[in-house]
Amino acid sequence: MRGFSRAGFCALACLLLLIGFARAQSAANAGCTASPSAVGTQVWRCDNGITIVAENGARFELKDANRDGHIDSVELSSKALLIEVPKKPGGNPFKVLTPQAIAAVRGTKWAVDVADAKTSVFVADGRVGVTRRARGRGVVLGPGEGVDVEATGPLTVKTWGQPRVDALMARLGQ
Repeated sequence: MRGFSRAGFCALACLLLLIGFARAQSAANAGCTASPSAVGTQVWRCDNGITIVAENGARFELKDANRDGHIDSVELSSKALLIEVPKKPGGNPFKVLTPQAIAAVRGTKWAVDVADAKTSVFVADGRVGVTRRARGRGVVLGPGEGVDVEATGPLTVKTWGQPRVDALMARLGQ
């Protein structure tokens, strides 16, 4: 710790604690509470009706972009989430942002999985619009459909086979 005074170290430690506290507060202020499940997932229930099931070890951050006290998006950097958003007329869609993709809905149940340099999106119920993070032409998925989003190549909508759906849902405790 050469070159770092005791006061400087304390200031840095306090700053890091405050950053951690601010992140925890942003989720709490967004009206969501987390609880562990028996299968190792974590279930977030939000006061605006949104439910998020996080795979064990998933890295994500709840966001309240319009600062109304309710989450309106999730930034997912690894592993999978299962999201259920109640239908509501009008308003902005709920979004999941990953390094490769943006998935947006107004009411549905869908899963987003980030692994390596690919984002996979699967729709269990409803419809989900998916675009690359760098924008471009998007696709709309319906029930039973999915898309793999990589850095290049077309966004091809496919009906997922039951083994692939079952494997993803098992990771999410479903």
